[in-house]
Amino acid sequence: MKLNQISLKGYRNYEDLELATPESVVLFVGPNAQGKTNLLEAIYVLTLTKSHRTSKDKELIRWGSESAHLSANMERRQGSCKLDLTINQNGKKAKLNGLEQRKLSGYVGTLNAVLFAPEDLEIVKGAPGIRRRFLDMEIGQVEPTYLYDLQQYQKALQHRNHLLRDGVGKNTTLLEVWDQQLANFGSKITIKRQQFIHKLQKWAEQIHSGITDGKEQLVIRYIPSIEVAAEVEQHSILFERFMVKLKDMKDQEMRRGVTLIGPHRDDLQFDINGRDAQSFGSQGQQRTTALSLKLAEIELIREEVGEYPLLLLDDVLSELDQARQTQLIETFQGKVQTFITTTGIESIDRTKIQQAAIYYVNNGIVTKE
Repeated sequence: MKLNQISLKGYRNYEDLELATPESVVLFVGPNAQGKTNLLEAIYVLTLTKSHRTSKDKELIRWGSESAHLSANMERRQGSCKLDLTINQNGKKAKLNGLEQRKLSGYVGTLNAVLFAPEDLEIVKGAPGIRRRFLDMEIGQVEPTYLYDLQQYQKALQHRNHLLRDGVGKNTTLLEVWDQQLANFGSKITIKRQQFIHKLQKWAEQIHSGITDGKEQLVIRYIPSIEVAAEVEQHSILFERFMVKLKDMKDQEMRRGVTLIGPHRDDLQFDINGRDAQSFGSQGQQRTTALSLKLAEIELIREEVGEYPLLLLDDVLSELDQARQTQLIETFQGKVQTFITTTGIESIDRTKIQQAAIYYVNNGIVTKE
C-alpha cells in the first residue's frame, strides 16, 4: 500500500498543510520540537483513529481550533481510497471515499502502518500497561472487531469497578450482569491476543535470529490473568473458566473494591536464550528485541492483509551508524513505503536512497528540497 497525499487542518501545530508523498522514501528533516513527529503521528492516527502518544483526543486539536481534520489519498491492491477523519470535542467521524462510517471499526484497517520510535524500548523494559497498549494497537489494525470488544470490555470493567468501589450490597444481581459482560468480552480479547502472539512469535524469532547472526533465540510469552492452554481455546470454554475465576475472587475483590482479573491485568514476557530480557537483558539486547518485534509486525500485517503496511521511523536513524542506517533503508526500499524523521541527513548515504523525497520542517511549515 502507498500513501500518495496527506492533508492536515487544525492538527497539532499545523494550521493547513497539504503534502504529496508518492515516493517510496519520505524524509522529514529539522530540529526537535518543530512538528516532524506530528506528521508521523497524523499518519498513525489515520490508521487507527487514535494516537500512539496520547489517549486524549483534544490534544490533537490545534490551539484555537474547534476541530482537527485529517485526510489522505492512498492506494491498495484493490484500488485507490480517500480517507477522512474529523476530531472534535464530541468525538470522531470517519469517512471512506466520502461515505461516513457508522462505526470506527468499519474504517480501521483500511490503512496499515508500523511505527518504530526510540520509546518502543519501553515495550521490553517498561510497565505491563505499555505492553498491553502495544497489543491493543497492533491487533486492532489487522482485526478491527478487536477494538469493539476492547471498548465493550473497558465499559463493563468501569461499571463493575464502580459497583465494587461503592459496595455491592444488595446489587449482587447487577454485579452478575457485569460479570457476564466482563467474561464474554474478556474471553474474546484473550483469544485474539493469544492468536496474535502465536503469529508474531513465528516472525520475531526468525528476524531476531537473523539480526543476532543466530546467537540469540527470542521467545514471546503471553501471561494472561486467566489460565489458558498452549493452543488457542474456544470462547465458551474460556468464558466458563473466566466466570469460575470471578466467583473465586469475589470476596477479595469486594474487600479491595477493584476487579483483579481479566485482560487489563495481562502481560508479555520476552525471553532471550531462556532468560527474561526485561530483568537480565542488556540495553543492546532489549533494543534488538524491540526492533525484532516491529520488523515482525511488518511481515505479520503483510501475511494478514496481503500487502505491506507503511513503515514510520521516528528519530530512529540517529541511534544507528551509517552502515546500519543504510541496511535498514535498503531492506524495505521498493516494497515498503517508509516515512522517516531525522534532525539531519549528513550521515545518510544519499546514493543508497532511491526515489526519496526530502522535506524540511520548521515550526509547522514544511518545504520540499
